[in-house]
Amino acid sequence: MESYVLPVGAAKPSLKDLQNGHGMQRLRDLAAQTEPGARMPVETVGPAASHAPLSRKPSGAPQTSQSAPAARATIGPSAIAPEPARAMTYEECVKGLGSDKKFYVKSRFAVCNGASFLQTWTRNNQPVGESMFNVRVIGTIAKNSRTINFQYHFTDFATTGTTGAAAMPITTKGNIPQSWPAGAKYTRGGKIPGTKTFTQLKTQRTFNETVTAKPGQGSKKSLDLLFTVYEPDISYTPPPPWTLRGNLGGKLFMLAPRWESASYLANSTGGGKPDKKGAATFSYVTPLTLSAKQGAEEQAEAAHIQQAFLVPQDTKPYMSAKKVPGQTAKDPLHRTVSATRIDKNRAAAVKQCKRYWGANYTQGGKLECDEYPFASTYEGAAEPEYDPEVKKFNFSAKPIAKDDNQAGGSILKSFYAKNRIIDGLDDGFIVKILA
Repeated sequence: MESYVLPVGAAKPSLKDLQNGHGMQRLRDLAAQTEPGARMPVETVGPAASHAPLSRKPSGAPQTSQSAPAARATIGPSAIAPEPARAMTYEECVKGLGSDKKFYVKSRFAVCNGASFLQTWTRNNQPVGESMFNVRVIGTIAKNSRTINFQYHFTDFATTGTTGAAAMPITTKGNIPQSWPAGAKYTRGGKIPGTKTFTQLKTQRTFNETVTAKPGQGSKKSLDLLFTVYEPDISYTPPPPWTLRGNLGGKLFMLAPRWESASYLANSTGGGKPDKKGAATFSYVTPLTLSAKQGAEEQAEAAHIQQAFLVPQDTKPYMSAKKVPGQTAKDPLHRTVSATRIDKNRAAAVKQCKRYWGANYTQGGKLECDEYPFASTYEGAAEPEYDPEVKKFNFSAKPIAKDDNQAGGSILKSFYAKNRIIDGLDDGFIVKILA
């Protein structure tokens, strides 16, 4: 018997292919796609990002058009970011993972991962049968909750030829191998399946586990910040007289939960219930979506950022090697809540608007100086004042319509709040433009 852990949606060779000797290399190629040792999604931020190798592939994500209205003018005069998803169906997880993804991030409150487990049963070193099953784990977090729900889905059980699969015991664990700070305690609920046979899991299929962290265990008193990793672990043993070659199961990509009770975010006091204050998120870079479409309230700001992304050499101030951050998960933006730093970022941007468009660049108050990266990020225009190794002028400043600039600011402010973006380098976000 040989066993492989494969991408959950990948097409697998048939028993006939294996018997003809045509399918084993296909199995090995598929197994290689699992990126052995790569256990964290590339979008992971915070200390969990250094706990294990990051994937080389981006996770699945909703289409940009699904993340924000095509024209924000349809949502009224007070521009706001959309509510992030806090639920995910099994069907959404399947679609999000597709044929080659190990992880899907619908939002930082709704994620899933998955793997396919394939066993090739042999006699006299010849394949005589196959069995397989898929596992997908969906993690979701309700609004202002410290409880994370993990729903395990065991599906697509199949056998062909002669196998011992029916009596094969399969053990499921939700491991928490490390926390930051170390020694944190968690309350576990629900009912993870433990050890069940192939046949039993085929019947029961779905299980839930919850993980809750009480406040007061985190670092940085103002944040009470706690990170951990959660790792679904599947293992199995062939029943006698069968023997096994290859993997005895496998671990799905780790999930990266985070808890905090930041004073500038919702539920910081728990509404009079100290054990309920703060909330959980998953520690992944998340996109702020802005629309450059006609009719969008933030259209001019979005167009300005798009220009900075696509033709940075045409933006002001001039810098030959300009490449603004916030375009990829590997180079995200980081929020600052320091009023002093925000003011310095704005002042540095305004200085450039005056330099290139003159002291009257506002045209009597019709325009405002828009800057990217945003003034409320560590990467803002004044960053070189705080980090002398940062290149000067790696930002863009441009006068745009006052209404568009303020709409963009309103969207950003609500995005921070709804996605629980915290101050500092342990969090991050990127910007997506609807064109």
